[in-house]
Parts: sequence; C-alpha cells; structure tokens
Amino acid sequence: MGVEVAVRDKPKTEAPMTMIDLAAQRRKIADKIDQAIARVLQHGGFVLGPEVTELERRLEAYCGATQCVTCANGTDALELILMAEGIGAGHAVFVPAFTFVATVEVVVLTGATPIFIDVDRDSFNLDPASLEAAIEDSKRRGIEPRAVIAVDLFGQPADYDAIDGLAEAHGLMVIADAAQSFGASLDGKKVGTLAAYTATSFYPSKPLGCYGDGGAIFTDDTEKAELLCVLRGHGKDEKGFSHVGRNSRLDSFQAAILLQKLTLFADELVKRDAVADRYAEGLGSAVQTPRVRPGATSAWAQYTIISEKRGAIVRACREAGIHTAIHYAQPLHVQGAYRDYPVSPTGLAQCEWLSDRVVSLPMHPYLTDDAIDFVVRTVLAA
Repeated sequence: MGVEVAVRDKPKTEAPMTMIDLAAQRRKIADKIDQAIARVLQHGGFVLGPEVTELERRLEAYCGATQCVTCANGTDALELILMAEGIGAGHAVFVPAFTFVATVEVVVLTGATPIFIDVDRDSFNLDPASLEAAIEDSKRRGIEPRAVIAVDLFGQPADYDAIDGLAEAHGLMVIADAAQSFGASLDGKKVGTLAAYTATSFYPSKPLGCYGDGGAIFTDDTEKAELLCVLRGHGKDEKGFSHVGRNSRLDSFQAAILLQKLTLFADELVKRDAVADRYAEGLGSAVQTPRVRPGATSAWAQYTIISEKRGAIVRACREAGIHTAIHYAQPLHVQGAYRDYPVSPTGLAQCEWLSDRVVSLPMHPYLTDDAIDFVVRTVLAA
C-alpha cells in the first residue's frame, strides 16, 4: 500500500493526528475543571493552597508512598533531591545518556560530576552492567560515587532489582526519574515506591499532566520530606532561612486541575495499554515495538518504535498528517554542554544506536481503533 492510499483512508476525525489529545480529555471533565479553578479564585490561596495539600495526600494514597512533596516542575524535583542529600562537588552521579536533558543538567547545577551510562536496547532503560563498570571507574578517577538516577524511559520502570543490588554494594542513593512513568508498576509495586526517592513531572504531555508546569517527589523518609518542603520554599524553616533553597512551589490552579485529572487516570492507563497492544499487533515484526519486561507495566508516555527506515517513516507520516517525534535524536554525551563528562568504560553503543533509529508515534488514551490502524498502515507502507 502506498502513502497515497493511506492518506485517502485517513480517519476524518484525525486531521492532523497529534502526539497527544488534551482537548479530548478536557471535554470529559471541562465543567469540573472550570469549577475547581473557580474555587481557587474564590479562596485566593494561589500558591501551596488547600488543593496542593489535598493533591499530595491523594498522590500518596495512589502510589503507596508515605510522603509526597510537590514542587514547580519535574526538573526541580530531581534537583531538590540532590540538594537534600548534600550531593555536590567531588561526587559522582550516574545517569543514562539516552534520556531528556533534565536528568543530567540538575547534576551539573549541583556541582557534582555526571557519569554517563549505556542503556538496554529492548527496554531503553539503564544497563546495570554499564553502571557497575562506571562505578568502579569513578573510584579509580577519585570521584566519590553518591547516587544513580534511574530513568523510567517512555513509561516503563527501570530494572530496580539489579540497580538496588549495585547501589547497596557501593553505598549509592537510588533516585527514580519517573517523569514519564507515574502510574506504572513493577512486581506489584507502583512507581513512587521503587526507590528511596522518586521524582515525577506533571508537564501537560505526561500521562498525568496539568495545564502548565508541576512536579512531585515521593519518599518514605519523613525527615527528608520535611527538608524538601523547606528547600522548595527558599530554605526557610521555623528558625528562618536555615538552608540555601530555591523557589519551587506548586500553584493551586495546577493542583486543582490535577485533582480532576486524577479521577480519570486509572481508566486512561487501561486505554493506553489497549492502544499499545493494537499498535504491537498491527506493526508485527516490521519494526521493533516496545517490550515491557515480565512483572512490569508501562504508563506509555511515548510509544517508541525502532526502525532502520526511520527517515522514510517520518516522511510518510508527515505526508499523511500524522505527527511523530524523535526521542532522542542525540544522546546526552555528544551534546555540546555535556560532551566533556565521563562515560562508562563499557561505552555507550546502545545509546548511539537507538538515537539513530527511534521514532515515537501518537500515543494517548483517546486514539480510536481507526486512527491507530491508519498510523499502522502508514508506517508499514513507508
């Protein structure tokens, strides 16, 4: 089937077909969101208002963590964790090179040294063997290993069993970068409880997203949670400005919106799974489709395929009015700001291989079967 046929068969309701469809979601809860915003306008507690407190409690209940501290965005969530742990100059923090830049930029901003780790080709997540080699190498370099940021890329949790074993052996703090995976699980435990700290993002494109920026940190350490609350508010506690902090508070409007979206979240995750299953069935072996490890579920922040024909797929989709995205066209260790930092002695071959071949297709809970099938036909025809 040629591209022209695929275009002719395009569902009339999907023009153009975007990566996500926030409008469809809003239509389901528009009145409730409008009412929630109106309540914030009425009480006037615009920053860290009652909606923020309620959201933190609801998020704790959802994932099973004992403490949730919201903040201004997912990047701040990561940086606040590093600050709370006193991580800085002379310390090594291990990060995968195949991820969004926020994961590494917070390490550099604290003064610590990021060390780049390779990833597993099938899961896109951190490769424990690469991590182990990098830990030993950092010791030889005289850089103290302090933490590993395990990114749950595209929505699937990393291999925390293997990561935890290495962390325990070498005294590392494990931080889950769950900007894309909130709502997923591993061996019956939900994201938010898989590491000492979990950072997530509520950016609008995330599986649980607000209408601006927002983030949260999950932990079971009450004292650290109290410190995080201080750090997000300029470092002020009951004695005054006792810490160097930052301004990273969630506003009440975003919390109000998230509270309404949380009512849809469980159902939307089921629908995301159904979309992923239909993609996988339709695409078959023509491309490499995402693989979820046994015992894991994915939040499906992205549906990312691997193909040697990426350029042709992107062009065919563009001509058919289908949006695609490349996450990520260049691994972090070749980016100008980060190319001089250490890499695992095993190399970063998988990060480089994936960057040349991945492409993300539309993924959201409101994709119809017809729309999914149209994307599939377009990809297969490329």
